[in-house]
Amino acid sequence: MDSESLLLSLELASGSGQGLSPDRRASLLTSLTLVKRDYRYSRVLFWGRILGLVADYYIAQGLSEDQLAPRKTLYSLNCMEWSLLPPATEEMAVETSVVKGRFMGDPSHEYEHTELQKMKEGEKVFEEEVVVQIKEENRLVSVIDQIDKAVAVIPRGALFKTPFGPIHVNRTFEGLSLSEAKKLSSYFHFREPVELKNKTLLEKADLDPSLDFMDSLEHDIPKATLQGGYCYHPHFTAKEMLLWGCRLPGCKVRPESQGRVPRDASTGWEDWNLTVVFCPGSWSIQMERGNALVVLRSLLWPGLTFFHAPRTKNYGYIYMGTGEKNIDLPFML
Repeated sequence: MDSESLLLSLELASGSGQGLSPDRRASLLTSLTLVKRDYRYSRVLFWGRILGLVADYYIAQGLSEDQLAPRKTLYSLNCMEWSLLPPATEEMAVETSVVKGRFMGDPSHEYEHTELQKMKEGEKVFEEEVVVQIKEENRLVSVIDQIDKAVAVIPRGALFKTPFGPIHVNRTFEGLSLSEAKKLSSYFHFREPVELKNKTLLEKADLDPSLDFMDSLEHDIPKATLQGGYCYHPHFTAKEMLLWGCRLPGCKVRPESQGRVPRDASTGWEDWNLTVVFCPGSWSIQMERGNALVVLRSLLWPGLTFFHAPRTKNYGYIYMGTGEKNIDLPFML
């Protein structure tokens, strides 16, 4: 979310239950203005907060004139003093992938990981256990980069691509219409395109090169479904799905008017046939405040919330979570 509209953005994103205290908000308003001036950024985004056991990390990102140029990431423990993080690398991602669990909240903390390495002594080759030290600061950089690449969101039309290549903020953007705001195809990943490069010329024929130059959320895996067929779940009975919803926010299931089918005579369970109205895939779309606000929540990275008020310029995303990926998502659908 843009630091210039921080208070309004925090209010719009507050439906997820996570917020900031008044003193934190006041500190952010002042310090992010100074960050923008001192580092000479075109825009400063308040990225969010990663919850730690000892302290929390408050994250901000600085953008240049080209909105898709590599962003500078800063963190703070008190919302006043900001430190610049190094850029993410592939080696850093591989190194920190073995670390599981919560963040400590101390950048100097080192995790210990034991791994087997092949050692050579003369002609002898043997395996030896080696303890590897992994800095929490490196893990922080890697997690932020993963979240940015996977679930950072921007509405279609908010940015435009010039004929010379750079990406700029679209000053004429007045928000999505209500009907468009309900579609995943109206939202893009806020990063360099990956899937777009693999599309054929026929698939690109209907795309506007000045607006549709990023990957759409509708192609994210697992995909959302909207159908009138039966819903069969591998882990839950239909009766459980009716009681619990499909265990995913935004999934709506209703029983058909007729038909009970015995599932297992030994346990006595009975199933209803179910009609799927909408199953969200890796995204949950919800309308709030009487259709005045659309909210997207990531089920892959719980804690990521995107908001947009249709027909207005108010949009943004914020992450408030533990920095842990939901690797069980495929088994929850």
